[in-house]
Amino acid sequence: MLGKDFLSIATLEPGDVEDLLKLALDVKADPKEYKKALKRQVLGMVFQKSSTRTRVSFEVGMYQLGGTGLFLSSNDLQLGRGETLADTARVLSRYLDGIMARVYGHEDIEELAKHATVPVINGLSDKYHPCQALADYLTMKEHVGELKGKRLCYIGDANNVYNSLVYGGIKLGVNVTIGAPEVYQPSEDFLKVVKPQAEAAGVELAITNDPEKAVAGADIIYTDVWASMGQEDERQVRLKAFQPYQVNEKLMSVAGPQARFMHCLPAHRGEEVTDEVADSEASIIFDQAENRLHAQKALMIRLMGKKHK
Repeated sequence: MLGKDFLSIATLEPGDVEDLLKLALDVKADPKEYKKALKRQVLGMVFQKSSTRTRVSFEVGMYQLGGTGLFLSSNDLQLGRGETLADTARVLSRYLDGIMARVYGHEDIEELAKHATVPVINGLSDKYHPCQALADYLTMKEHVGELKGKRLCYIGDANNVYNSLVYGGIKLGVNVTIGAPEVYQPSEDFLKVVKPQAEAAGVELAITNDPEKAVAGADIIYTDVWASMGQEDERQVRLKAFQPYQVNEKLMSVAGPQARFMHCLPAHRGEEVTDEVADSEASIIFDQAENRLHAQKALMIRLMGKKHK
């Protein structure tokens, strides 16, 4: 259920996810109705990793809801000089109405949430990217309609984005296929947790190392960079391994004319996706990027909001 914090979609009930998507659609359609929802509230935004979409969407979102977003680089905080995350969480809770953190290790976001007395939002960790997944499913809802029974094909590394998409699919009834080289497929530990949940929800989780088999008949084809921030030393190995998994016009044609293309951005054009696909009519990547704003506004209203006037 949606409690004090938002660290992962895994802990939410299906109704919680559906409620957030409905509210996001309302906020997007009538932003003026919510312009005082977080009046005079302050969100502290802690960044261990740099960002474009996360920083701008949260900062603009707080402004549009009547509050303020405060950028806090980990290099500028006393975290960079040895203060513990626990003490940082306790101190920030005395000043702020909420904390959003974009971190390397998921244990850091858990530590912040454990000791903070205000809501903590996971803006990204090595395990999950739940805000991205909320925006993704909002975008899918807008473009393909009813989500239950739809098929999302993820091409690439089974990373934090994939993990969050899987949990979102389980909550919303979306079947999720991943096409990836075997070494980059989901871990056995992750599958042991999610497979029983998927079966109980009637959701299919498919895994293949054949990209054409993966995309056939998919409603959504989704990809991400092959080497994420912090994986620079693996870049050349990953480029070679994932080359057959590039999303290009040929792969899109296998999926069929109904398929839409998604990417959480930033994209390395010419690597995981070609310009022809990224800029095609099938591409909804910029709607997806915009929806980070609306989905996160809905999330902040639910976690931090009082009845707006």
